[in-house]
Amino acid sequence: MTAATALIGIGLLATQDDALGEIAGAAVVTAGEQIVWVGPAGSVPEADDQVDMGGRAVVPGFVDSHAHLVFAGDRAAEFEARMAGTPYAAGGIRTTVAATRAASDDQLRANLAALAGELLRAGVTTFECKSGYGLDVATEARSLRVAREFTDETTYLGAHVVPPDIGRDDYVALLTGPMLAACAPHARWVDVFCERGAFDADEARAVLTAGIGAGLGARMHAGQLEAGRGVQLAVELGAASADHCTHLSGDDVEALAASDTVATLLPLAEFSTRSPYPDARRLLKAGVQTALATDCNPGSAYSTSMPLAIALAVREMGMTPAQAVRAATATGAKALRRNDIGRIAPGMRADLLVLDAPSYVHLAYRPGVPLVAQVWQGGRRVV
Repeated sequence: MTAATALIGIGLLATQDDALGEIAGAAVVTAGEQIVWVGPAGSVPEADDQVDMGGRAVVPGFVDSHAHLVFAGDRAAEFEARMAGTPYAAGGIRTTVAATRAASDDQLRANLAALAGELLRAGVTTFECKSGYGLDVATEARSLRVAREFTDETTYLGAHVVPPDIGRDDYVALLTGPMLAACAPHARWVDVFCERGAFDADEARAVLTAGIGAGLGARMHAGQLEAGRGVQLAVELGAASADHCTHLSGDDVEALAASDTVATLLPLAEFSTRSPYPDARRLLKAGVQTALATDCNPGSAYSTSMPLAIALAVREMGMTPAQAVRAATATGAKALRRNDIGRIAPGMRADLLVLDAPSYVHLAYRPGVPLVAQVWQGGRRVV
């Protein structure tokens, strides 16, 4: 029989489970990788071991449903120029492409391992990882092979930008043909950057349709720089998530609200590009499922801090602290179409974040302060 561990002395347990809600003075019992009991500390069943949380708050492990972690080099000079007034544009990706193509697998692996470690220490227990800095068949495929060593949530993003050494039509044919064939075995998702300077809606449709035909789920970068056709295309194709959603028309909001497509907001990108923030309150009021993710990447959001994303969502985007934490946990799981993570309830994976604070409100109340006291992943303390 699997040994059971009782986590007692929880000050506030924010389960993100609609049936259980928030529980003050709570306990959680795990066995193996799963949660087997949740409730008031006074009713906790016997367990083989007990761990006292000392009155700290506990939330589900964060789910980062949008990250670009397979790359080499950095773009600090580009960031410095942007802070001096140079506007952000999609084309800077090509700088990272050159460095990534030149890097060895071991170099890519080491950089990804370092970033994955940062995510874990920041409370992220599940993360998605995209390719997209290869833009050729060999580098895209090896990027996904390396990513698969760290997460099952891997995304084929050959459609990041069009590289300069090939025509647009030829590149779309490559994306939907040989590159897709090489990448699909190592990916769960297909994604496309549908944006000015990247791919238009017709090209995005071709890429996503081909990926869906190859058995991949669809995701979409849309509405980062301007409103366009991307969000409604994502909804039409049944994409799990439309990401960025900084610029949305009224029709975009209505389409999202009537669909299962999650709007994933990425405030670290707005912070790092000095751009307007998306209006999360507008989305939530309309009934749109709204998630938060880091968008960690070397060009426009080089941060692995989900706590900072939560603080920005509260301060700049109109979310309440409760809404922001839910967006970083339960709705992040929905953006990955996962029903085993993002909530603290019996039967869920025992991914837990213990905060050095009495309430999750402190994530926004004390921005920049390292409040992650413990991280439990699959029933085992890892931080």
